[in-house]
Amino acid sequence: MDRALEMTVFTAVVDAGSFVGAVEPLRMSKAAVSRHVDALEKRLGVRLLQRTTRRLSLTEEGRLFYLRARELLAALDEAESEVSSRAAEPGGTIRINVPVTFGILHLAPCWAAFLERYPRVSLDVTLNDRLVDMVDEGYDLAVRISSLPNSTLISRQLATTRMQLCASPAYLAAHGTPTHPQQLADHRVLAYTNWADRDEWHFDGPDGRVSIHPHSCVDSNNGDTCRAIALRGGGIMLQPSFLVDDDLRRGDLVELMPDYRAATLGVHAVYPSRKHLPPKVRRLVDFLVDAFRDAPWSSPAAD
Repeated sequence: MDRALEMTVFTAVVDAGSFVGAVEPLRMSKAAVSRHVDALEKRLGVRLLQRTTRRLSLTEEGRLFYLRARELLAALDEAESEVSSRAAEPGGTIRINVPVTFGILHLAPCWAAFLERYPRVSLDVTLNDRLVDMVDEGYDLAVRISSLPNSTLISRQLATTRMQLCASPAYLAAHGTPTHPQQLADHRVLAYTNWADRDEWHFDGPDGRVSIHPHSCVDSNNGDTCRAIALRGGGIMLQPSFLVDDDLRRGDLVELMPDYRAATLGVHAVYPSRKHLPPKVRRLVDFLVDAFRDAPWSSPAAD
């Protein structure tokens, strides 16, 4: 019997909560559904489901197999979709939503090369730092920078970026250099308000995790504004490596407390569904994965 079919039937039963509930989505009879699950359990030599007259529940082995089966079936769908999409020449408009600073610094230089490779595609790129509803607002693809992507969306990681605490040499000369996160209470802090952890900064260091509540002299929803103020000696900021890497290399900014590491975030391409992904979107995702494969500011520690 087809192993993939057995897994499909089994996961459908679990998702529906009953054998009867799986009949309609599978377009099978209840007897056929039961036969496939029985054959799977017999082949594996374990019971996956506990059946009573009133309820259906997973055994421990069933729970583990369900999780792996879902992963394998999703991977199979993705492989089939990818092969099918490669047969089609991509065309049409791709609506994309990207963060402002990352979009200007690192994505804008990519668009011309992508359009040259796929001349039948056009791009509609919106830049903002608001968390958009991709389905309701009609976006095909979004780039998001976060610790974990939204579980309701499909994502591929393009790169990682580390949050880095930094200030200008002029500021440090005038106000001193803090050596422990708690000392930030005595300094001028420039806070980025769109960051999820804006109210509490966490650092992992020699003495374990240290958390502080920064008291900011500037609050801004734009990282470039914090950077501009910091470069002119205005204070200390916590910003991603994709924004400050060049400044640190040139010495215009200095990283503070390197033994106390802040969060590492993923740069993700996200899209609503893996199934039947349009060729134009799949090509763009693949293109972006290649474009950021060797990004100099990407943090290998999070890979």
